[in-house]
Amino acid sequence: MTKHPESANSNLWQRIPLWQKILAGLLLGILAGALMGENASIFKPIGDIFISAIKMLIVPLVFSTLVVGITAMRDPQKMGRIGVRTIGLYLITTAFAISIGLLASLIFQPGVGLEMSFESDVQASEAPSLVDILVGLVPQNPIDALAKGNILQIIVFAIGLGISLTLIGEKGEPVIRVFESFAEAMYKLTSFVMALAPFGVFGLIAHVSGSYGLEVLLPLAKVIGVAYLASVLHVLVVYTGLLSLIGRLNPVRYLQGILDALVVAYSSASSSGTLPVSLRCAQKNLGVSEGVAGFVLPVGATINMDGTAIYQGVVAVFIAQLLGVDLSLMDYGMIILTGTLASIGTAGVPGAGLIMLSIVMAQIGLPLEAIAVIAGIDRILDMARTSVNVAGDLMVTTLVGKSEGELDETIYNARHKS
Repeated sequence: MTKHPESANSNLWQRIPLWQKILAGLLLGILAGALMGENASIFKPIGDIFISAIKMLIVPLVFSTLVVGITAMRDPQKMGRIGVRTIGLYLITTAFAISIGLLASLIFQPGVGLEMSFESDVQASEAPSLVDILVGLVPQNPIDALAKGNILQIIVFAIGLGISLTLIGEKGEPVIRVFESFAEAMYKLTSFVMALAPFGVFGLIAHVSGSYGLEVLLPLAKVIGVAYLASVLHVLVVYTGLLSLIGRLNPVRYLQGILDALVVAYSSASSSGTLPVSLRCAQKNLGVSEGVAGFVLPVGATINMDGTAIYQGVVAVFIAQLLGVDLSLMDYGMIILTGTLASIGTAGVPGAGLIMLSIVMAQIGLPLEAIAVIAGIDRILDMARTSVNVAGDLMVTTLVGKSEGELDETIYNARHKS
C-alpha cells in the first residue's frame, strides 16, 4: 500500500514536539523582522489572532479549573494548607529574585560609563492601600468580574463556590460534574489553540524584531544582557535548586516539561495569556494533579512577580549608576523589602511592573523621570520577566504537588514529547 506524500508530511509534523515548532516560529520571526524591518508588521495580525484566542481561554479556564481543583480536594483544611505553602514559596522566590537582580547589576555595572539624557512626563504611581486590596478582592457582581476578566475577583468567587459545592455534599455533585465536563472541554479547546502557536509566535516576534532596530538596542544592550543573565540564573539556580533540595526531583525533567509554556510566555509577554499552556504542561508533562494545578497556577499567574522583581533590582541599580548615585546598604535592603512587598500590593493591577518600579525608586530617592530611559526596551525586558514568572509558577506548582502527594513521578520522569 503506497503512502501519500501529504500523509507522510502530516505524520512528520505531528511527531515534532510542540516546543520545537514554537521555537522554529520564534527564530523565523526574528529573521523575518531583521530582514524586513518595520514592514514585518504585516505579520502582526497573525500574532494578534493567536493572542486573542489565548485570551478567549483565560477566564473560563481559570474559573472552571479552580472550581474543579477545589472540589477535587474535598477538604477545606487541605486547600488552606496549599494556599499558605503557595504564597510562602512565591514570597521567598521573589526575595531571591530581586537579590539576584541587584547582584548582577553590581557585578556587571550596566549603567557605568553610559551617557543618556531623558525627558519624561512620568507621574508617581501609587500601589493600592491594603484596605483597597482587601475590599477589591470580593466581587460585588461575579458576572461583571468574569466579563471584565478581573482574575483576583474570579479566584475569590471560584474558591467560595468550590468550597460551598464541597460542603453541601451530594447535592453539589451534579454541578461539580458540569464543571468537570466544562473544564475538560476547555482543555480540548486549549489544544486546538496551541496548534496555532508556532504561527502566532512567528507573527508576534516578527513584529517586535522589526520594530526594534539596532539604534535602540545597542546603547542599552548591556542592561538587557544583565537582566536576561539574572533571569536565566534565577531559573537555573533558585528554581532547580529548590526542586532538587526540597522536592528531591530531577531539575532537568522540570526544564524539559515547561518548554512549551516558556516559549509562549516569551513571545506573548503575558503570564495570564500563558496560563492555558502552563496548565497543560503541569498536568501532561510534570504530572501534577488537576486539583493542585487548577488552584496554584491561577494564583501564581496573578501574584507571582519573580521576573518583575529581577527587573526592579537590575533597573534600579542601572539608573543609580547612570545618574552617578551611590546606593547604601540600607538602600539595597530597602529595594529588596519594598520590591517583595510591592509584589503583593500590585498583584493583578494593570501596569504592575511600572507601579512596582516607581515605588522602589521613590523609596531610594531616584527621580521617576529616569523610567523613560528603559521605556524603549521595556517590551524586550518584559518578555524575559514573563518567562521567569511562568517558570516560577510551574516550579511552585510542582513542589506543592509533591508535598501533597499529588505528583505522578512516572509522568514527571518520562521523556516529554509535547
